Amino acid sequence: MEFALTPRLAELKERAASLTGKIMPYEDACENDNGLSPEAHAAIREEVLAHGLQAVNMPVEWGGAGLSVLEQVVVQDELGKLTNALWDAVWRPANCLRACTPEQRERYLVPDILGNRRDAVAITEEHAGSDPSRITTTATRDGDGYVINGEKWFVTVGDVADFLIVLAYVRPDDQPTMFLVDKDTPGISVKRTPRYTHTFVYEHPEFVFEDVRVGPEAVLGRIGEGYDLTRDWFTEERLMIAARTIGAAERALRLAVDWAKEREQGGDLLINRQMIQAYIADSVTEIATNRAFTHQVAWEFDQGGDRKTLHAKAATAKLAASEASNRIVDRCLQIFGGRGYMRENAVERLWRELRVDRIWEGTSEVQRLVIANETAKRGLDDLLSFTTG
Repeated sequence: MEFALTPRLAELKERAASLTGKIMPYEDACENDNGLSPEAHAAIREEVLAHGLQAVNMPVEWGGAGLSVLEQVVVQDELGKLTNALWDAVWRPANCLRACTPEQRERYLVPDILGNRRDAVAITEEHAGSDPSRITTTATRDGDGYVINGEKWFVTVGDVADFLIVLAYVRPDDQPTMFLVDKDTPGISVKRTPRYTHTFVYEHPEFVFEDVRVGPEAVLGRIGEGYDLTRDWFTEERLMIAARTIGAAERALRLAVDWAKEREQGGDLLINRQMIQAYIADSVTEIATNRAFTHQVAWEFDQGGDRKTLHAKAATAKLAASEASNRIVDRCLQIFGGRGYMRENAVERLWRELRVDRIWEGTSEVQRLVIANETAKRGLDDLLSFTTG
């Protein structure tokens, strides 16, 4: 068993760190202006393409970077060090788009991979968050097409996306199905764009669908396959959240340690104070252990393990890493004192931004349910061991 980064992984980590360094100077502008200018987005796009890290989860033959799951985790770990969710400017199409037909691929996915289009996933509703089975958006058959009605909340990147991946129930049998819908289709409107605790590079609008007509070619995958595509998307996203939050926690800790080494209080440096040392030691421990487990689970994905077990292990990684990163960044803010509460401080921004990682793509409570249900159904052996490949 080999735990060292291979030359390939080391090179990817270095390349992702280089891209992160190119994007980091845009953080202050994004915070101060609540987003970036078109010129800034264009410059970032060129850097992403120059680093070869566009659509890391899509095959090379379609224009993506074609990375394995472990390779993606290594890249996301570095990108997670960016504040203002600027990691999302390094576009990564929703993995459910792999279900595209050849025609859909040319119309939606390939331009998405190349950074010329952008998708946004529209699943959540006012009364359907962690439980997608409670959605009320419908797609009623109309000739050979469908008429979609409903609302979607928290549609991340919805402000800049030009097409939506919409989960709806196909009537009359209420079959959960994904649809690819161009955002400029008649009947689609933005109800409102809420303000949130964080200052992200993109927004999370609420969309209304009123008699939105789409053809049969809008169906992604098969009728009734919506939950399966949603589950696969959640599983992969949860693992990437684990990786990004670990990277974010590392950046916060490095900044806090540097500060503690130069800040003097009561005649001595903060780094020599036992309570500060305890904060640092606990943070180092949580980063190291969560990174190791996230890498393990990503490696198991690449070995082709049992999908239900991997679903639970991704939930475990997301739960552990997102909870730990919130504890770590809170300690780091405390080390900075009042300076840690200034928005010009990256630690303050990370403190606000990491909070949502305990909510979106499944709350911490939902992750616990996934883990507990898998334990009840299949026991602990698979959850507490490495895959056999």
